[in-house]
Amino acid sequence: MGRRILNDALRKMVNADRRGNATALLQPISGVMVSFLNIMKHRGYIKNFEVIDPHRVGKINVELHGRIKDCKALTYRQDLRAKEIEQYRVRMLPTRQWGFVVITTPSGVLDHEEAIKQNVGGQVLGYFH
Repeated sequence: MGRRILNDALRKMVNADRRGNATALLQPISGVMVSFLNIMKHRGYIKNFEVIDPHRVGKINVELHGRIKDCKALTYRQDLRAKEIEQYRVRMLPTRQWGFVVITTPSGVLDHEEAIKQNVGGQVLGYFH
């Protein structure tokens, strides 16, 4: 259920970005979604986001840059060891220059570069480029 919520939210962002909208309103929300958006913000794919009323159903208002080509959450579990992350990235992302694979690890939700630096593996949440 949680990965479906994440996938629906990411698809809303991609569709809003393709339409040229400046913002996207996501609901319902989850903690994993907030972590995923933090990584996207840190990497410059979105400007900012604001969590509105997190104690109830909650909403997230995302300010878009126009840089998102594609963004997907995997609905199946894909376990990766630290050694396998680079091979997975080459297989899933279109080029080496841009894009990130997001992985949930014992150290938290990380992109593939941070996971390689910390030498930790985990489950793939999704990717964006």
